Amino acid sequence: MTFIIVIYLAILVLLIASQWKIFEKAGQPGWACLVPFYNLYILLKIVGKPTWWMIMFFIPIINIIFLIWATNMLSKSFGKDEGFTAGLILLGIVFYPMLGFGSAVYKGPFGDPKAFELAQKPQFDFEQNR
Repeated sequence: MTFIIVIYLAILVLLIASQWKIFEKAGQPGWACLVPFYNLYILLKIVGKPTWWMIMFFIPIINIIFLIWATNMLSKSFGKDEGFTAGLILLGIVFYPMLGFGSAVYKGPFGDPKAFELAQKPQFDFEQNR
C-alpha cells in the first residue's frame, strides 16, 4: 500500500511541476497552477478565451466540451496540433511533461498572434463603431 501511495505522489508532483512549467512558459506565474479556480482563470488567459468560460466548466456535460476545447487551444498555443491534443486528453501523464519540459515554445493564444487578433475583431456590422 505504501508503494502505491509513493507512486501516486510521484505522479502528482510530476504533473504539478509540468503545469507549473507550462504556466511559466506562457509568461504567467507558475504558482498559479496550485490555486483552485485561479488556475482555470490563468489557463483561459493563456489560451485566449474569455473569463465567462469558467462558468461553463461547472455545467455538467457542457464542461467536458469546453475542457476539451481549452485543451486543444492550449496545445495550439504551443504550436502543437490536434494529435497532441488527443495525447493531452488520453495520456496526459506523458504529454503534459512533454509540453512543460520539452522544447515547445508559447506562441500566444491560438498559436498565431495574427489569427488571435482577427478572432477578436467584430464580425457583424452592428458591432463596429462608426
